[in-house]
Amino acid sequence: MAETASQALPLDGPLFDDSAPSVRPPQGTVTPHGTLAVYEPGSGKLVGEVRVSTPAQVREAAASARLAQMEWSGRPLRDREAILLAFKQLLLDRAEEVGDLIVRENGKTKNEALFMEVLPVADLTHYFAKHARKILRDEKLPLHMFPHKKSYLRYYPRGVIGIISPWNYPFSIPGGDVVMSLLAGNGVVLKPSEFTPLIAEKLRSLLEEAGVPRGLVQVVHGRGDVGAALIQSGVNMIVFTGSVATGKKVAAAAAPDLKRTTLELGGNDPAILLDDVQPAEVADRVYRYAFANNGQICSAIKRVYVPEKIYDEVVDALADHARAAKVGDGSDPETQLGPINNRPQYDRVSELVADALKGGARAAAGGKPIDSPGNFFEPTILADIADGTRIVDEEQFGPALPVIPYRDVDDAVERANATHFGLSGSVWSGDADRAAEVAERLECGTAWVNTHLALAPHQPFGGAKWSGLGVENGPWGLYGFTELQVLHRAKH
Repeated sequence: MAETASQALPLDGPLFDDSAPSVRPPQGTVTPHGTLAVYEPGSGKLVGEVRVSTPAQVREAAASARLAQMEWSGRPLRDREAILLAFKQLLLDRAEEVGDLIVRENGKTKNEALFMEVLPVADLTHYFAKHARKILRDEKLPLHMFPHKKSYLRYYPRGVIGIISPWNYPFSIPGGDVVMSLLAGNGVVLKPSEFTPLIAEKLRSLLEEAGVPRGLVQVVHGRGDVGAALIQSGVNMIVFTGSVATGKKVAAAAAPDLKRTTLELGGNDPAILLDDVQPAEVADRVYRYAFANNGQICSAIKRVYVPEKIYDEVVDALADHARAAKVGDGSDPETQLGPINNRPQYDRVSELVADALKGGARAAAGGKPIDSPGNFFEPTILADIADGTRIVDEEQFGPALPVIPYRDVDDAVERANATHFGLSGSVWSGDADRAAEVAERLECGTAWVNTHLALAPHQPFGGAKWSGLGVENGPWGLYGFTELQVLHRAKH
């Protein structure tokens, strides 16, 4: 069986001179040596390198995964469950090791790496390994009009799943997709972000150590052209997590073959505060859900609508949290917010904040990059801002939060919904029933009441409008990795 198409190179090999930043290629670019070099977002130190996959290697990876999948899908589901439970235990045993690599490659804090990446994959694996047989069992259908016939629903694997994963959660997002794919009986070809390729190699190696057959999970590396090659490589389905713009390209590339797709795309999640909230208390919680992972979460709070009568109090309370936050390298245990993962995203956040300030917004806190070698940006609260400003209308995906005043709840809901995005949102009130009535009016895949980012393995996650196609997690997510067949037969 063929090796993985692209292997990580030694983490200590100094292909580039760290003492000479001018010769270091930009993060995520292909070097003249045909590699992707990975640098710590906070310090700029070399973490490691991977070789970029050629189109031929991508096709070979898909073919090898298919060969392994034929044997894997024939195993009893209980055997697949046992191997995935062994993987879960490995994750728990190696949590510190995996977390440290995530910190170095992605830049997030150690707590975020452990509690928002490693442990959630362990939880998700446990849930699906314990429930897969129940979810995927054959189901008898009643045939009252045909008493001498039987009909069943059965689920069988799609084949080989191509997974294109993002840099903001380089372990938990592909980890969950891979686990569901494998339990459903599929093979996998994973193409991680060019900014975070090393953790994908760690994921593959842990799965193989747990007993997943070698070759069943393949990893290919590169930029968008490698993702395009993966779509055309003969895989049966594409699972993509990323921006709306790229998601449209993925859907278009998959369309000629009518290839199945699950797209989890961007969000511009609104939080609507009602007039009975306690400003200081709600600001503490809204801040945490807006700035978790330094704001680099598709379903984080991206804009806040606040009644005029408490607007100044809420802005001041949010600004207090932003000014008090310790920004630094993710490996420092005192750090609360790490760097932005990569330079293009750092530049985008800088541009959106500068555009808002130029248009008349006020930086109640922050408002500019931090002068340092890393991709650090001040935690920013933007006040005196309105819909129509780019940072309100677009997805900033970083540590900057616009706070918009409103007079009427109906108007706030209308403005919250006046977007192509529809991933999630939340409503906050001292009266949970009142908040729920408002939340039901949000046009999004998940609407929270007095909380945000409350995700769980058994709970489906997906977006409305341009925020996605299909769902992940829960029975509905697992079904997405299968084909549905009706088996209809006469009794004799």
